[in-house]
Amino acid sequence: MSEILRFFHSQFFVTPPKPTANFTGKTVIVTGSNVGLGKEAARHFTALNASTVILAVRSLEKGEVARTDIETSTNRKDVVKVMQLDMSSYQSVLDFASKASKELERVDIAVLNAGVNRGVWEVFEQDESTITVNVVSTFLLAFALLPKMKETSQKFNTRPTLTVVSSEVHEWASFEERKALDGQIFARLNEKTVGGKQVGLGNRYQVSKLLEILFGRALCERYPSSSFPVTVNLVNPGFCHSEFGREGPGFLAIMRFLLARTTEVGARTLVHAASQGVESHGKYLSDAQITEPSVYVRSEEGKKDQERVWKELTKKLEGISEGVTRI
Repeated sequence: MSEILRFFHSQFFVTPPKPTANFTGKTVIVTGSNVGLGKEAARHFTALNASTVILAVRSLEKGEVARTDIETSTNRKDVVKVMQLDMSSYQSVLDFASKASKELERVDIAVLNAGVNRGVWEVFEQDESTITVNVVSTFLLAFALLPKMKETSQKFNTRPTLTVVSSEVHEWASFEERKALDGQIFARLNEKTVGGKQVGLGNRYQVSKLLEILFGRALCERYPSSSFPVTVNLVNPGFCHSEFGREGPGFLAIMRFLLARTTEVGARTLVHAASQGVESHGKYLSDAQITEPSVYVRSEEGKKDQERVWKELTKKLEGISEGVTRI
């Protein structure tokens, strides 16, 4: 089945099942959880008896509104807590991870859902904003949380799960930046003008999701399930209704009207991925099952580019916080 046919089949004919896992005793972190998929995933975790659900959000005020809504709908009090996390700031990412590691007794699940789909060029920290939030900050946070999750595994004899929310659009990415000289992929992604022409951002979100998958696979190859006590996986929630991408092109609004899943249905895939065990380590999940990523990702060319992305991004992360990638 072609990528396009698979997309339409999934959107029209597949409804991921409502999650039924029991999260009793578990502490769950969901980033970007004051609205959309993150909020609905947090609602599911709360309803499924998680002991603590952390809404990691940029706006504490909006986070408190989401907390109240989730508590009211699930009739569970003193479970949901709000913590500040601004993915556009590396220091905020590191501060959040440090606070979570110190204040939380355990971290069983981390769903890294926060992301952006920008329609305007802007630099956050060192890179174009989409790359900063979706790629650099996402894996900076992953590396910063993994030591606490490893500690949780040892202390409570369990296997935590870290889920990166990616997307099927990685299959449609025109990854021209891979043609850059060795060590220069991220430098090319940070060039506003290439060959005298201003770089458009219409493909940037897709590229960011591809980079997530390449780097996530490289991470799990280096830390295989046999020797690493935390499951790391990537999930595609499908095309969903949300406030996400409101800066993106107008045709997305039309597509959303015609094709999109509800945020509650999309969030089911996040909860499913976060409840999976060792068999999902390094895997890409879609429609609540393990699925193959794009042909390119699995190709020899994709493998070579995966190694380039790994080297460049780990070097970048070490430059932000020395020692952060040594897990």
